[in-house]
Amino acid sequence: MADLQFLALDLGAESGRGVLGRFDGGRLALNDVHRFPNGPVRVLNSMHWDVLRLFTEMQEAIGRAVEQAGEDLVGMGVDTWGVDFGLLGPGDVLIGNPYHYRDERTVGMVDEACKRVPRADIFGTTGIQFMELNTLFQLYSMAYTRSPLLEMAETLLMMPDLLNFWFTGQKVSEFSIATTTQFYDPRKGDWALELLDRLGIPTHFLTPIVPPGHKVGRLLKPIAEATGAKGLTVVAPAGHDTGSAVAAVPAATPDYAYISSGTWSLMGSEITEPIINERALQYNFTNEGGVCGTFRF
Repeated sequence: MADLQFLALDLGAESGRGVLGRFDGGRLALNDVHRFPNGPVRVLNSMHWDVLRLFTEMQEAIGRAVEQAGEDLVGMGVDTWGVDFGLLGPGDVLIGNPYHYRDERTVGMVDEACKRVPRADIFGTTGIQFMELNTLFQLYSMAYTRSPLLEMAETLLMMPDLLNFWFTGQKVSEFSIATTTQFYDPRKGDWALELLDRLGIPTHFLTPIVPPGHKVGRLLKPIAEATGAKGLTVVAPAGHDTGSAVAAVPAATPDYAYISSGTWSLMGSEITEPIINERALQYNFTNEGGVCGTFRF
């Protein structure tokens, strides 16, 4: 039996990479096939992501992986940084360039949102720490300023889900990246619709949530033909890059802590149930989704 080979497309906030993994049944070997820069693009007074260039670079990575692996390349997965998203309008057209999480439109939005819904209620529902860059406050800033984009939007997809849609034509929301929004309810295991309603944020554009490991679909024919990756299956890993990084920690026991350093550094542990209480809120801890039913605290 030939070795199985998979492509990981990992997009961080400063760079992206395509990594080819070869699994022989007992050992996984990795090598880079393509690296490319990433970063914000300032347009007038706003910061955005150059998402079409990123999508082009990812297709380049697929082509290079095919050159090395040939027909042994059987699957690929995408992860990205958290909290950012794209909005699709009629005909699944991207409405504007996705905003960068450091765009200043969210300045002061935590305080404004908490005037409508108390901080304890938001944390009690989601278990997610408060940062102005969170998707919840990005959307609230749009509702607060009555952005026409919210009225036009038919679908909201987080960044890895948006890229998966462009690769496969399938719209789903992967669990780990969904939790970074601060409007996922871990107790219900679904979107926190009531919270969004209380903040005046639409809910009609949300898509079904799927677990890490979900087979999103086959690579669309035009991309498959352009890259040579015919029959390639797109699988949703932990779509949040930190979730995928922690999943790769070679811990032998469940009682360990990890340190993850990227654009910023964080320390935490994997737990089976979120810790949502007054102390966690007081110290601004977070409970983001991981793999295999875990949460990263």
